[in-house]
Amino acid sequence: MLKPSPTINNIPAVDVEKLTVVRGNNIILKNVSFTVPQGSITAIIGPNGSGKTTLLKAILEIINIQKGKVLFFGKKLTTIRQDIGYVPQKFAFEKNFPITVYEFLNLARQNQPQKIIREKIKEVGLTPLILEKQLGALSGGQLQRVLIAQALFDDPKLLIMDEPSAGIDTVGEQIFYKIIEHLNKEHNTTIIIVSHDINFVANSVDQVICINKTVICNDTPKIALSDANLKKLFRDSKLTKHNH
Repeated sequence: MLKPSPTINNIPAVDVEKLTVVRGNNIILKNVSFTVPQGSITAIIGPNGSGKTTLLKAILEIINIQKGKVLFFGKKLTTIRQDIGYVPQKFAFEKNFPITVYEFLNLARQNQPQKIIREKIKEVGLTPLILEKQLGALSGGQLQRVLIAQALFDDPKLLIMDEPSAGIDTVGEQIFYKIIEHLNKEHNTTIIIVSHDINFVANSVDQVICINKTVICNDTPKIALSDANLKKLFRDSKLTKHNH
């Protein structure tokens, strides 16, 4: 059984219905439908090129969709955007550009009180001293945590993360997983995370959505990660497995 929503009306945090994305003559996603219960951690898995990042961008209206409907907490994105945080897979910037972490965060959220910035930095496991560092001098893991802190400024009810631990060492991964668990358990933040780490998905999430152009499986980790489902989903692709 999937983890039920703790809300009175059981309105899902995300309700995606028959979403289709086409680029040129290529169908990137076809008739994708799923719901994400409030208060849950949902992982999206699939091989490279299966449409995972496209799916996140489509539901957030970063790219256009050709067909389908998406609701967040029963509402359209335009009326509830402030309740949704997003951490992209890649963040492109000029590393030599002279800007501190504090300046970057303040620029991203105009006139954000310094107290709030410091609180969010601490929440992602960084010390306030990092605010004086140049953004380009941060490690990959530090930069990702700064981006998560930025996404938390509005205390979002939903946090969407696209492979936040990609390219990060094992220690950095452990920090990410603790942050995710903290946000979910202490703040009841609904989390959607694209991940290649099957061990993390198996042990730490409530729901797994298997994507390869369409939804292959949507169930609990135990069922979604069965050998039969993984073979069907990945075929010759390799999975990332770590000991947690």
